Amino acid sequence: MTSQVSSTTEQADESVLGEQRKPAGAKDVRRLDRVIIRFAGDSGDGMQLTGDRFTSETASFGNDLSTLPNFPAEIRAPAGTLPGVSSFQLHFADHDILTPGDAPNVLVAMNPAALKANVSDLPRGAEVIVNTDEFTKRAMQKVGYGTSPLEDGSLDGYSVHRVPLTTLTVEALKEFELSRKEAERSKNMFALGLLSWMYHRPTEGTEKFLTTKFAKKPAIAAANIAAFRAGWNFGETTEDFAVSYEVAPAQSAFPAGTYRNISGNLALSYGLIAASRQADLPLYLGSYPITPASDILHELSKHKNFGVRTFQAEDEIAGIGAALGAAFGGSLAVTTTSGPGVALKSETIGLAVSLELPLLVIDIQRGGPSTGLPTKTEQADLLQAMYGRNGEAPVPVVAPRTPADCFDAAIEAARIALTYRTPVFLLSDGYLANGSEPWRIPETDELPDLRVRFAQGPNHTLDDGTEVFWPYKRDPGTLARPWAIPGTPGLEHRIGGIEKQDGTGNISYDPANHDFMVRTRQAKIDGIGVPDIEVDDPDGASTLVLGWGSTYGPITAAVRRLRTAGESIAQAHLRHLNPFPSNLGAVLKGYDKVVIPEMNLGQLATLVRAKYLVDAHSYNQVNGMPFKAEQLATALKEAIDG
Repeated sequence: MTSQVSSTTEQADESVLGEQRKPAGAKDVRRLDRVIIRFAGDSGDGMQLTGDRFTSETASFGNDLSTLPNFPAEIRAPAGTLPGVSSFQLHFADHDILTPGDAPNVLVAMNPAALKANVSDLPRGAEVIVNTDEFTKRAMQKVGYGTSPLEDGSLDGYSVHRVPLTTLTVEALKEFELSRKEAERSKNMFALGLLSWMYHRPTEGTEKFLTTKFAKKPAIAAANIAAFRAGWNFGETTEDFAVSYEVAPAQSAFPAGTYRNISGNLALSYGLIAASRQADLPLYLGSYPITPASDILHELSKHKNFGVRTFQAEDEIAGIGAALGAAFGGSLAVTTTSGPGVALKSETIGLAVSLELPLLVIDIQRGGPSTGLPTKTEQADLLQAMYGRNGEAPVPVVAPRTPADCFDAAIEAARIALTYRTPVFLLSDGYLANGSEPWRIPETDELPDLRVRFAQGPNHTLDDGTEVFWPYKRDPGTLARPWAIPGTPGLEHRIGGIEKQDGTGNISYDPANHDFMVRTRQAKIDGIGVPDIEVDDPDGASTLVLGWGSTYGPITAAVRRLRTAGESIAQAHLRHLNPFPSNLGAVLKGYDKVVIPEMNLGQLATLVRAKYLVDAHSYNQVNGMPFKAEQLATALKEAIDG
């Protein structure tokens, strides 16, 4: 889960086979401890919706889970082609898990392209459910199949279920006044019903969801529910599926509380709202839509009742400009974007550094450079967040580790911004943004008090005894300047990007003053109070694996595997990347080897080497996908032995 490393082991060879039982008059039921399912099909086949619904029912059942949606960047890639394949992977278990899983135990392939794009990921013996209706000669030739994989023996290593999903769906909906094309669109619900039967998932939530989703089209709602039920009944009655499976709730994995399934972007949105309420400030989002950050704009726009205002600007520069204006006006101001948008926002971020106003810059990282891989994940914006501005413009950087942790990271970013009067970067990524896991809904008394005091009157006395307001007179503890709401009588002050005079805020070209202000702004960031980094090292290891952001799940799963195999290895994970925790240098020097896995070419490793003169070893991947636990375990074992 998000808050702690469980002692439960997530092993590479963890068995998914368990006790079989057969109730009287029913099919065999096999108990499993975990399952990894991947739904795959065309972008228009509804695989993301199917996966979301299966995930929601799995969460309500009480399993621990982790998901990996994977879809093309094109709005509608050519049907039946490999670039057009969309998939959704779900790992659920009766114990604490950390990743969406390395390889699916079950693949649902809606067409030949989906099969070809995903079959190489399957372990021997995996179950493959194929929609035979789509395996026409033309469809197979489109993806390079010279012969049918269902007939040429290439799938002999798997348990293949040939199901005419399209035909069965159309037959189930023949009583409805739908065209064949309209009826075929419900085949994803037939597949969902079949998988729900196979794994004993609840059904009430999905039926309620369909009723609500198509409330204005009751005939469509009824048709989808009928297809869903037909899929369930097919599993119950067909001889091809002789076994169904049970995965018990993960009761020991969850501390007491109320839980819900949540994605990273949704958790981040809720964290921003919670932060604004705890600060007693209106929340203002100035944003321009960009994958994979747009969902935050969509979600926050629904919550005007919490004092949230959202502005969809004409471009990235206008979005952050409006947000910075809102910060000047006394709001908790946020702008959301991805890597290309950060580049466009850089001048205004520098202005926020100069003005010393609180501003949250949410960067949901994706593959780059330029447009890059809009729907794939990467961690390659760290150096841009650290240094991607002209002049000396230091900015704190915070990174969540799991989808649910995005809630806490948003609150922490807001705490730093409000306390120290500075823009703050929050670096999430596409894997966290779109992935989901169970989240314990916190009680309000667990949230920090983020309330701030605005300047109310004069704060400085001149030599002649006159009381005046100095906009850059600093708090001695935080070095934060006062936050003065425009229009407050007596607090009028100059605003702008030209260098300010210390204290008065007047324009200053004095070299000594500029040197002082640059060093003071840096000292303010260096002095931000962040918790010490915690090290998980039960055996006194000589090798430390250090991570940040979304590598937490794969790293922790890999460390568990190694320890189960008798290896000794330590683990630490960074939330605060600027400033680093004060004890990080001492921690790093306590180990003979430090390994830093990153989804970039070694950006954190570069910072660590430069600051601490530690020979940190990089392990890097930039293929648009998260690390696999087995892959990391192998690399870390080589580091231990090397």
